[in-house]
Amino acid sequence: MDDPLGLIGRAGGAGPGGLRPIGPMRGVGGADGAAAGGPKFRELLERELERVNELQRDAMQAAEDLATGRRDDLEGAILATQKADAAFRLLLSVRNKVMEAYEEIKQVRV
Repeated sequence: MDDPLGLIGRAGGAGPGGLRPIGPMRGVGGADGAAAGGPKFRELLERELERVNELQRDAMQAAEDLATGRRDDLEGAILATQKADAAFRLLLSVRNKVMEAYEEIKQVRV
């Protein structure tokens, strides 16, 4: 899967662009559910939420600078806006998948 914004690859934290090979899962460590040595899901999600927020702020600043004349780089403003849009759509997709999984788990009878 292509990751033009680097949002997916950065989650791994190793190798070029943050990519690392996928290997067998080594089990779950601790009561908090974090994999041994890896970041917790919550930490990873918070970090990516902050990154999406940063891209949104950059896009708003670029549009404001373009409108006020402090910037004449139309392509840069468009690119910043498209990056923010793509990052937000990816985040929304992840949120929808998590919600689907949650709803599916709720349906499991114990």
